[in-house]
Amino acid sequence: MGRIDIRLSGSGGQGMITAGAILGGAAVKANKNAVQTKSYGPEARGGAARAEVVISDEEINFVKVIKANVLVALTQEAADKFSSEVVDDGIVIVDDLLVKNKPSGNFKLYSYPIVKAAADSVGKAMVANIVTLGVVNEIANLVDYDSLEKAVLGKVPKGTEELNKKALQVGRELVQNS
Repeated sequence: MGRIDIRLSGSGGQGMITAGAILGGAAVKANKNAVQTKSYGPEARGGAARAEVVISDEEINFVKVIKANVLVALTQEAADKFSSEVVDDGIVIVDDLLVKNKPSGNFKLYSYPIVKAAADSVGKAMVANIVTLGVVNEIANLVDYDSLEKAVLGKVPKGTEELNKKALQVGRELVQNS
């Protein structure tokens, strides 16, 4: 596997920071090394937010993501800002409805209605971050599904476990059914 640099970006309130923490935890559960960093814009909710996760089989000496192997952009601003910072032949995943001007570059572009799927299939747009994890993991095969599900269940509020399990599965199925 080597080292994989992942950037999850969107606006504050979309849960990308939590998604990054869950993904890092899932990597550790899958016996990989992982580090997660986060950044908020000056205005928390509604402003820019991003989480960066580095997953590796080897020791991680540099924790920052310079060029991502995998980029998730749930807003147009995130797509515009970060799509140029993806490695050649990397993966870019955008929300189909929120990112109207699709980024172009030497990467594989995937576009899914992530936030809409959270609202329609799960009934709560607030689980879009968990749907995102299902999409990202199904495309990039970062960790085994069981480790990801356990990490999700270990991080979400008590009483929302079934909702979040469903959200993870909805994300996975978005990719499988496309």
